Amino acid sequence: MAKTTTRGRGSGSPTRRTMTAAARAAAKRAERSPASAAVKAPVGGRTVVIEPPDGWDDPPEPSPEDFTEDGPQQTDVRRSRRGPRVAILSVLLVASLVALAVLATHYREGVRAGQARAEALAAARKAAPAVLSYDHRHLDRDFAAAGAHLTGKFRDEYRKTTRTVVGPTAQKYDGVVRATVAEPAGGGAPAASVVSASADEAVVLLFVNQVTRSTQVTGSRVDLNRVRMTMTRTSEGWRVSAVDAL
Repeated sequence: MAKTTTRGRGSGSPTRRTMTAAARAAAKRAERSPASAAVKAPVGGRTVVIEPPDGWDDPPEPSPEDFTEDGPQQTDVRRSRRGPRVAILSVLLVASLVALAVLATHYREGVRAGQARAEALAAARKAAPAVLSYDHRHLDRDFAAAGAHLTGKFRDEYRKTTRTVVGPTAQKYDGVVRATVAEPAGGGAPAASVVSASADEAVVLLFVNQVTRSTQVTGSRVDLNRVRMTMTRTSEGWRVSAVDAL
C-alpha cells in the first residue's frame, strides 16, 4: 500500500511534522533490512513512499561464474577433454621410457660385444700356436700348455685325441709341428679376424702356417691352413671351445 504525504509551507505545521516522521521511519526500515526498505519516488513535487509487499526477498547475488565466459557446463566439457589428453600423454611418456631402456640395453650390449671382439681376437692369436704345435721330445709339456687355453669340455676332447692319435704318431715318426699365425709380407697385424661376436662368445678366423718335420717328410713341409676357433668367455678368461680346419 502506498502512503502519500504532502509537504506544507510552514516549518512547524502538522503536515510537515507528519512527513518528517514518515521519512525517518522509512530510513530506519531501510537501514534494518535492505529487502524491506521503502522506495521513495518524487511524483509531481510530492514524495511517495512505496513499501514492498510482505514476503519480498532480495534476488540472489550473482556469483563470479555468471560474469565469466566459461560457465559450469563449459568447465565440465574442458575437464572431460583434459582426461583423454592426460591419458595419451601418459602413454607416450611410458612408451618413451621403454624405448630409452631398450636403446640403453642395446648400447650396453654393443659396448660389451665390442670389448669381446678385441679380447677374443687377442686370446685366439695367443692360443693358436700353443694348440696347433707339438714336439715328440716333450709331448706332455706341449699338450699341457695347449690345455691351458681350452675350455673344460673341449680340453677333455683334446686330451683324448692327443693321447690316442697325435701322441703315438709323433713318437713313432719323430714328429715336430710348429704353428704360427700368418703375417703380411710387408709387416702388420697377424692374419686373424672376428667373424661374429657376442658378449660371451666369438668366432675367430685365423690363417696359420704349420711347418712339419718327421721321418716321413724330406726336409720341412709348410702347410698354409685356415683355422676357425670358437672362443668362449669363462671365469678364467677367454678360452678355445672348438677348433675347425677349413
